[in-house]
Amino acid sequence: MKKTLPIILSLLIFSLPLMAGGAQEEQGPMTLTVWTHEDPNRTAIEERYISEFEATHPDVTIERVTNSSQKMPELLLTAFAANEGPHIFNTQIEDAYAYIVNGRVGAVDPPSAGYKSVKALKDAYVEGVLDAVTMDVEVYGLPLELTNWAPYINKRVIRAAGLDPDRDYPRTWEDIVAVSEKIILRDGEIITRRGFDFRYPYYLVSMVPMVEQLGGQLISDDGKTAIVGDEAWLKFLRFMADWGPFGKNLGSPTYTNARKLFDADNNDMAMAMSGLYQEGRIRADNPEFYESGDWMVIPFPQFKDAVREAACAYYGHFYMVNSQKSEREQKASWEFVSYMLSHPEEYLTEVGLIQPTRALMASKTFSDMPYAQVFADDMARGSMVYYGENSAKIQELIKEAVEGVMLGGIEPEKALASLKVKAQEVLDQE
Repeated sequence: MKKTLPIILSLLIFSLPLMAGGAQEEQGPMTLTVWTHEDPNRTAIEERYISEFEATHPDVTIERVTNSSQKMPELLLTAFAANEGPHIFNTQIEDAYAYIVNGRVGAVDPPSAGYKSVKALKDAYVEGVLDAVTMDVEVYGLPLELTNWAPYINKRVIRAAGLDPDRDYPRTWEDIVAVSEKIILRDGEIITRRGFDFRYPYYLVSMVPMVEQLGGQLISDDGKTAIVGDEAWLKFLRFMADWGPFGKNLGSPTYTNARKLFDADNNDMAMAMSGLYQEGRIRADNPEFYESGDWMVIPFPQFKDAVREAACAYYGHFYMVNSQKSEREQKASWEFVSYMLSHPEEYLTEVGLIQPTRALMASKTFSDMPYAQVFADDMARGSMVYYGENSAKIQELIKEAVEGVMLGGIEPEKALASLKVKAQEVLDQE
């Protein structure tokens, strides 16, 4: 039941009529609820922004609620299905796009957000950034962050395995395997030190690019066919099967997220995939490790026989405003979102989040961030993560295929055949 809940709820949320969600009076005090994903470094500055905003808007109270990024999509579906969604929320674009398509969020109000026009709003951001939240000329979200991932390396663990991190760091996925085999430690079949492991919940972001390197596609250029390029998908699925416990036993979705272990520097995680934001988390969680310089960031690996260069997809967390709320509440919501996002350099230096305004990307603050150029170069080689009305369902199907070959012993050929049929059915529904 749990596995099918997001699909059932998505059918409910987007089939229910839009109803007044208990809108407050057009005059008097108002309370705006904000749902966002957990990030201790961001909490510190955003709680300050809330206090500052409330001080200049005495009729407004902001209630900020945090949840894990993994739980957020299902929580939002449940709330909106009951017509009890928050005033403001953010989640990854591949999960949020359906709210735009189905009219569940309101367009940005340029004057409330501090812009003279929609054109002025678009001109403030790097070209193409707002495409994912633009429909019929209107813009429906403002970016909290535009994020891509690259491997972080703990030089101390690399050295402990007898390797030189500056010379022996991996350039290819085959190198990732070879280096991991030298680093890994086990207690029986249980891994106690991993060389590397993947960001398993986020298959569209980090694994579809691996398929693209081999010449495959998630969706055909004409948008009509799902899972294109059987040989590419098969090679990818075989690689993941070989990575898992029934193969070389180098990692698994059953272990703690590699990114969450990396900062502690406990000799249990050599390499972890994460974004520029991880730098702020290392600094906060383990200042000694951060200041030591015993960590580095490398470009997203490629397969040795890659037919095209593809880096990790980048995704956006966009703040959106619930269209069921009153006009007054929506305008106040955009005003508050804009106030938070008027601090892009602080978001970058304190949290490691890139708010892709033209001004920030051209700033010395950005160029001075450690390894910022690695992420910028990878972003230039990457593309926006696939987003569509049913992108969350397609991601669930890729998860089923990958985890099936890794944990269920399913043959890659069988997993691919099932993935092709199911993904095509989902695509045909859009």
